Amino acid sequence: MKRFGDDAFHGCSGLTSIVIPNSVTEIGSGSFCGCTGLTSIVIPESVTEIGDAAFSGCTSLTSIIIPNSVKKFGDYVISDCTSLTSIIIHDSVMEIGNFAFDGCTGLTSIVIPDSVKSIGWYSFRDCTSLTSIIIGNSVKEIGTGAFSGCTCLSSIVIPDSVVEIENECFSGCTGLTSIVIGNSVMFIGDSFFSGCKSLVSIVVPDSVLEIGSYSFCDCKSLTSIIIGNSVRKIGYCAFSGCSSLKTIKVPAIKSNFYKDYLPKELHDLIVEMHVEMNSN
Repeated sequence: MKRFGDDAFHGCSGLTSIVIPNSVTEIGSGSFCGCTGLTSIVIPESVTEIGDAAFSGCTSLTSIIIPNSVKKFGDYVISDCTSLTSIIIHDSVMEIGNFAFDGCTGLTSIVIPDSVKSIGWYSFRDCTSLTSIIIGNSVKEIGTGAFSGCTCLSSIVIPDSVVEIENECFSGCTGLTSIVIGNSVMFIGDSFFSGCKSLVSIVVPDSVLEIGSYSFCDCKSLTSIIIGNSVRKIGYCAFSGCSSLKTIKVPAIKSNFYKDYLPKELHDLIVEMHVEMNSN
């Protein structure tokens, strides 16, 4: 046997454990989806691909090791595995699919290895116990809502390798107090930090060209923000509901530009910084 077919054990609620033979190279889509009694599984090194929703809804699964051989696992692959507390992703995986760990409410930490280039849409959404995320230094793209609703996440570092982060990435991360945005990120998308009510301060690096609409909406603890010298556009209501905001530090030469984009009630919060401007 080289492939577990699509939906091979779908909905087998009485299945508690399984050992996949070494001849298998692919686990098909939905192979173990809804196996609510499954507590453990051994994936051999022969497996190179795990299909969409392969283990989705395995609510009793507590841990899983993705072997070195796997290069890609699909969308929804481990979504809604509510008892999953740990997962090891080896440094052969290049892509984390959309909704991959969505709703894994028991997951407490994750290390994304340096091999990964992209993190899909809503891949860790509503992982409400997640306190620690380490993002590898090769990630270039983070999809829409990737970490939204991770209410226990308190801090995160976005490495310099990341160029694109899509909308809503950290929306609803109510425990987030600090974040470091890498020096290659070009856009802070719409609703990027919306509802991050514990976030105290933020530095927007010089690489950022645009701050999206509602990007800091309802960040009620945010007291200061430093905006780099390359921002060309600030979206609608970017800082609405930031009731504790005291200072918005901007390059002095662009202070009038920011007044054009920010509502009048924020103009008195603008503090000019004398910095050397980029040529762009």
